[in-house]
Amino acid sequence: MRPEIVLFGDSITEQSFRYGGWGASLTDAYSRKADIVVRGYGGYTTRWALFLLHHIFPVGSASLPVAATIFFGANDAALPGRTSASQHVPIEEYKENLRKIVHHLKECCPTMLIVLITPPPIDEEGRLEFAKSIYGEKAMKLPERTNEVAGNYANECVNVAKELGVPSVNLWSKMQETQGWQKKFLSDGLHLTPDGNKVVYEEVVKTFNGAGLSAPEMPSDFPHHSEIDPQNPRKVFQQRGL
Repeated sequence: MRPEIVLFGDSITEQSFRYGGWGASLTDAYSRKADIVVRGYGGYTTRWALFLLHHIFPVGSASLPVAATIFFGANDAALPGRTSASQHVPIEEYKENLRKIVHHLKECCPTMLIVLITPPPIDEEGRLEFAKSIYGEKAMKLPERTNEVAGNYANECVNVAKELGVPSVNLWSKMQETQGWQKKFLSDGLHLTPDGNKVVYEEVVKTFNGAGLSAPEMPSDFPHHSEIDPQNPRKVFQQRGL
């Protein structure tokens, strides 16, 4: 049976199997090596993610993933008093929720590779433009998220990862290394373009490789066709104990 890699997060994870998505790219990279399982929930925060943990990662399960990405924070960082205030999670609670998620996964499987991914940067102008395209004159006058606040949450995500001894991907910093990141990587000031998805994919693969989960080095689930003797096809499968 192939090992599983679970992608757990909000809409940026939920959309990761769209054309050019980072989850789809991982599925291609780990073809015949591991199954990529998407568990993304649009609009969710770390507060609401806690209610899903025992369902997605049941303690005592005989089948647990070899790795999981935890990608929350974009909604937690929504500002109180603005249009997405219902999603706001105070930063100290956000940190504690991340700790609870990591501790739960470690309880499920101490050897599981857990990767925390920070929220991406925010293009505030892009968020306002998106709101106007949806609501017209009734659109919000101030962005419901700011890049500065998203950066604060990103920094704390990295700090929690260091504290708990797990790797992290700092998307907020990485994306802003590229000039014109606002439109190159973000489609509506928040969600990812194909180029933005590529950044996530490359950073996740780099982290997986560094933790000993390199796709080229993992065994395939069944023999390659070139290994099969057409005169005695059973032989190679018997040699593999299949």
